[in-house]
Amino acid sequence: MFRTTAVFALTAVCLTACGPEQPTLSTAYELPGAAVYPEGIGLDTRTGDTYVGSFADGSVHRASAGADRAEVFLPAGADGRTTANGVKVDAEGRLWVIDSGVGVAVYDTGSRALLARYTVPGDGPRFVNDLDFGADGSAYLTDSVRNVVYRVSPEQQRSGGGEFAVAAELGPLLGAADALELNGIVADRAGNYLLVVAMSAGELYRVDLAGGPVRKVTLVGGDVRHGDGMELRDNTLWVVHNTDNTISRWTVTDQGTTATREREFHDPALHVPTTLVHVGDRALIVSSQFDKGGPLGAEGTPGPFAVTAVDGI
Repeated sequence: MFRTTAVFALTAVCLTACGPEQPTLSTAYELPGAAVYPEGIGLDTRTGDTYVGSFADGSVHRASAGADRAEVFLPAGADGRTTANGVKVDAEGRLWVIDSGVGVAVYDTGSRALLARYTVPGDGPRFVNDLDFGADGSAYLTDSVRNVVYRVSPEQQRSGGGEFAVAAELGPLLGAADALELNGIVADRAGNYLLVVAMSAGELYRVDLAGGPVRKVTLVGGDVRHGDGMELRDNTLWVVHNTDNTISRWTVTDQGTTATREREFHDPALHVPTTLVHVGDRALIVSSQFDKGGPLGAEGTPGPFAVTAVDGI
């Protein structure tokens, strides 16, 4: 059984001077259930609560600030949802939960009521994966099969539902992808651009929110191969590399056109991390255990499911 005080052996790789403190890995809180296989995490900055979605069954768990165990917030299969990928809380305190084959549902975090649902246009293959919010309140979502970025504008949010609009087409830049490609997405606070990771290519792309061309970000000191969820604070970008059990930290410059890797943390005890969110200086990491059975078909037996904490990355 994991405990919040447990600290695992770790290997930290620093590409610049680390200073006296090495990152430490511990358990932030446990997730109830024997087959959760968590994927997304969202922070409600008003309360300190975090929400974690299950890729296996679509349930969503909530952990209050300081809790050592989460509770079920939305049960498996609620409102017909079969997965819960990206999970984020917007500035108004609404919880957005992605169902990869359908779209995204929006919930009231107080009453748990379903407020709205937005869906993928058309009937073709799709895999809605991650989301973030722009400075104007727009929601932006990646589709890993179609390799597009969708938008739900503030005007559409007030209407209470509908189909996504396509904000950016990245397929022509990526070429013929034979695997899930676009994944994590973040928006800069000034409202100028989005950064989107192409996980098998190991590339980062900048989407100009003023309508300029999508362009590849110049990466200095490494790549973002197997990149999954990301977080952007001012000019600092964190990227979670799932099957590499790695978190990298970058400095973003030149209006999002260049990113320089400053630090890297690797530990197998991250258990195939999928995304992260910072609470203060502490990073909460979703440890999916996708390599241990579950919906992706990998072999093995998972241990107790938990959200992991890394201090110092």
